[in-house]
Amino acid sequence: MKTELLYLMFVAAFTGLMWVPYILDRLAVRGLIDTVGYPENPMPQSAWAQRLMKAHANAVENLVVFAALVLVAHAVGVTNITIACACVVYFWARVVHALAYTFAIPWVRTLAFTVGFFAQAVIVWQLLTR
Repeated sequence: MKTELLYLMFVAAFTGLMWVPYILDRLAVRGLIDTVGYPENPMPQSAWAQRLMKAHANAVENLVVFAALVLVAHAVGVTNITIACACVVYFWARVVHALAYTFAIPWVRTLAFTVGFFAQAVIVWQLLTR
């Protein structure tokens, strides 16, 4: 499997699993009945879980862009070390972003997001200059 597709799979799997910790927090805070039901006045989740939920939403939004770029590059046969490295960097930037968001480390969160954005821009540049 090409590095680009492997890291697309890693990003998708990571994004797909990000909900697990905040659902476990929801179970701990609200109990099983309120977690699976629709309580009128639900107990607020822990601050870290609320931040992880926001990080997860951000990861889903950015996965759409990243996946589209990787799949377009694959479809048109643009594959090189630069794109592969951009995909690896993007994955780790998203991991750092999720952790920094969850643990409320704002400058690191912003830097990780920016690194991920530029990794996507590198893929775009590689496609445009093909």
